[in-house]
Amino acid sequence: MGFAPVLEKERRKEPRYSGESDDPESDSIDWVRVAACGSLIVGGVLLLSGQRRAGLVVAASGTALALLDQEETLQRLWQALPEYVERAQQMIDQVQEVVDDVTEKGESLRRALGR
Repeated sequence: MGFAPVLEKERRKEPRYSGESDDPESDSIDWVRVAACGSLIVGGVLLLSGQRRAGLVVAASGTALALLDQEETLQRLWQALPEYVERAQQMIDQVQEVVDDVTEKGESLRRALGR
């Protein structure tokens, strides 16, 4: 009970809001990220409003700016791309084998029922 008034007095001495921040990184604005986000939002609005060509151009520029901001991620993706292509090719090959097998069995079933 005795501590409550002391704590309340201490809180009143501290300003509620200070325009200065203690974090030096929060003072600088990442304008590339702001421009990328703004371009993507405007591109989406243009696409939704029916202006497809302008919307695609603005969205593509926003995407390019976002990719410039994420250079390390883009490099990792580029290096992993051959593995993704190889996996996709393996999946396509497996699907082709299944389709060929189903086609073969369908033809043999037609021959068996046709006789």
